[in-house]
Parts: sequence; structure tokens; C-alpha cells
Amino acid sequence: MTYNSHKDGMKVDSARQKPSKGGWNAAIFLFLVEVVERFAFFGLAANLITYLTNELHQPTSTAAKNVNIWSGVSYIVPLFAAFVADSLLGRFNTIFLASVIYLVGMILLALSVSVVPMDYRKVIFFVALYIVAVGEGGHKPCVQTFAADQFEEDSVDDKKDKSSFFNWWFWGIVTGQAIAILGVIYVEDNIGWTVGIGMLALAMAVALILFLLGIKRYRKQVPIGSPLTTVAQVLVAAARKWRVDKMCDGGGVYNGDGQPKTQTLIHTNQLRCLDKAMIIDNLDSMRTIRDPWRLCSLNQVEEVKLVLRLFPVWLSCLMFAIVIAQMNTFFVKQGSTLQRSITPHFIIPPASLQALVVFILLHLGLDEFPVSKRVHIIAPIGATFLRQRTAQMRVSSKCPRVESSSIAPPPPSSTGDITAEESVDPPAAAAVPLPSTSDDSDIHRTFQIVMIIQAAHG
Repeated sequence: MTYNSHKDGMKVDSARQKPSKGGWNAAIFLFLVEVVERFAFFGLAANLITYLTNELHQPTSTAAKNVNIWSGVSYIVPLFAAFVADSLLGRFNTIFLASVIYLVGMILLALSVSVVPMDYRKVIFFVALYIVAVGEGGHKPCVQTFAADQFEEDSVDDKKDKSSFFNWWFWGIVTGQAIAILGVIYVEDNIGWTVGIGMLALAMAVALILFLLGIKRYRKQVPIGSPLTTVAQVLVAAARKWRVDKMCDGGGVYNGDGQPKTQTLIHTNQLRCLDKAMIIDNLDSMRTIRDPWRLCSLNQVEEVKLVLRLFPVWLSCLMFAIVIAQMNTFFVKQGSTLQRSITPHFIIPPASLQALVVFILLHLGLDEFPVSKRVHIIAPIGATFLRQRTAQMRVSSKCPRVESSSIAPPPPSSTGDITAEESVDPPAAAAVPLPSTSDDSDIHRTFQIVMIIQAAHG
């Protein structure tokens, strides 16, 4: 009894010692900040070409070029902002600084479309536009990673909370985008650009206030150095040891010591040329202090391998970026040529037609929620659907067909063989339990069915 009471007391104490910072209590502020920031960004980006052509009287080709250059800058700046956050300022300070720059750019943008004289409006507008790009570029890479910092990697509960949080995260940013495309763009086209961009400036002010409200709840991490430095060290160390033979000259593998607590990675056989960076040769064994540009740990090498394996994925996204760039440019201008009136007094703004794509993304985001268990054909096909179809096909090749009519099915042949016409209806097959094993032919046919269904639904 005493022992059990002691165990209960320890459980209570451990529950009380749970960190007061981080978790959902802190991440909820970052979630709201991201929703409001996406509202502000897409309220500007989705209708920017309309302002350039209608207000600044630029040709469509010139306006499209300016929109794409501005978008490109806003997506390149995060590379430098992430380096600054990881190496110098930390994520919290970088988000705060970027939010201030973002807000200044939005205020200057609102002034440029309202009180600035026409002779200077174009210059001030583009200066403010690129200030916004710098602020948004500093904001983008840090908020999501800072939100991930609020959940402990070693806690099972925090891992579940993190998964749930990022489902809500995706839904939130798409919702903010949808509200901006439907609401702000209508205000910009029908009421005025001063009111529309003023709403975006007010939204960024709200985002900054929300971010500061959670300052006492955030779990902050000190800068630990840029991953780019690790990549460079591994590449240089591997190049300096390209003559080293692991079997003959190697004195072992360096696993790291005195490093901050990180997840231990397993050695892989891909990109083995980089493995030489972690081999301890004669020169390394004679040193009392490790040269990070000549000897790297196993974790560092495997992390670089992970980065290099992402390059094919990044390269495959280039065509997607080319296609998606049309959304904010020529898609909007083509939409302006359509008959968009629903009633005599209501006309859909051409840029609001982008909401069709946003609603599809919103639907896909809802299907990822843990509370959503149904399988929708138009959504990404999940494992549940694949298992069900595999079971159906297995039964169709082994069992007679179940007739839904009142007529009794014909008896099986005397040999017990199943004819080619006999199959299983989907409702009956759905009740069949999943077989414990599967072969390649079943999986291949399953994916054929999946591809046909996806193609039928566009």
C-alpha cells in the first residue's frame, strides 16, 4: 500500500512538473497569427495585377512580369531569413522583426494608394511592395518552425498534438486565403483600394498584437547554427578525404560528442561518397581538438544525405511553380473577360475566381483531420480505400457473385470452379475482412483502379 501511494504521488508530481510553456497554449497564438498573415498576403497578391493594369496603367505583359518578380523575391527572401534566424537572431526575434517590417510596408502601401500624389505614387508603391516582400519572406520560414518548437519531440502526447496542430494549420492558412480572395478583393474592386489595402494593414497590426500576446507562453530555443554550415562542412570534409579508404586507413566512425541532444539517425548506404567525412583517419586521431571541416559526425552526414535526397522533389516542383504563377496573373486577366454578373447589381471580381482552387484545397485539408474518417473519391485516396479494394478483388477471384435480386443464384459447377462471369458486389465485398497478406498483382491492380477513378474525377 505504501509503495502504491508513493507511485501515485510520483504521478501527481510529474503531472504538476509538466512545462508551463509551449504546447497548444502557445501554438494557438501562432496559428491565429498565420491565418491573419495569409489573409493580408493573399488580399494583396491575388489582386495585384488588377491594380497595376487599372490604376497604374501598365500593359498586361509588364504587369504580369512585375507580379512574378515580386512573388519570386518574396519566396527567395526566406532562404536568407532562415539563415539569420538559425545563426543569429533566433526564430522569435526574427518573427518580431519581420512582422514590424511587414506592417511598415503595408502602411506605406496604403498611403501610396491614397494620399501620395500621382507623380510619386508608382515609385512609393513599388518601394512599399518590396518592403512587404522582405517582411513576408522573414515571416514565412520562422512561424511554422517556431510553432513546431512548442511541442516536445520526446513526448508521445506532444507528437499527437503536433500532428493535430498542423492539420489545423493547413486549414487555417487556406481559410485565411479564401476570406481574403472573396472579401478583400471585392472591397478593392467595388469600394476602393484605400479601404482594401487599409484592411490588410489593420490585419497585420492585429497579427503583431496576437504574436506579442503569447510572449510569456512561448518555448524559445537559442540559435544553434545554420544547417547550411553543416552541409558545407560535410561536403568539404568528404572532399578532403576522397583518397581515404575506410577499410585500410579508417580508424573508426565519429559518432559525435558533446553535441546538443538530437535525434540519432541510422547509417544509410546511399551517397556513400559522403561517408568519408565521418571516418577517423590517422591525422584526425592525432588531433586533440576536432576540426569540423575535416571530421563530421554520423548524424551530420545523414542529415546532409536527407537534404540531397530532397533535390529531386524540389526540381519536380519547378513546373508546378510555373503553372501556379498563372493564377495571380493571366488567370485574373482572362477572368476579367468573362460574364461574371450573378444579379444586375452583383458582379464577381475576376480575381475572386481563384476561390475555386482554394475551395478544393480547403476540402482536401478537411479530409486530413483525425475526426474525418470517411473516404472521399475526389480526395487523395487513403490506405482504407486501398485495403477495401484489395479485399474486394481477392474475394472476386475466389467466391461466387452475391445477387441482390430475389432470384436465387445458380448453383456452383460440379467441379467447384468459379466462372469468369462470377464476381462479388462491392457491398458484399466491403464486409469481407482484410486478408493478412497481399501480393504484388493485387496491389498493382488496386493502383490501376485508383488511377482510373482519379482520372475520371479530374
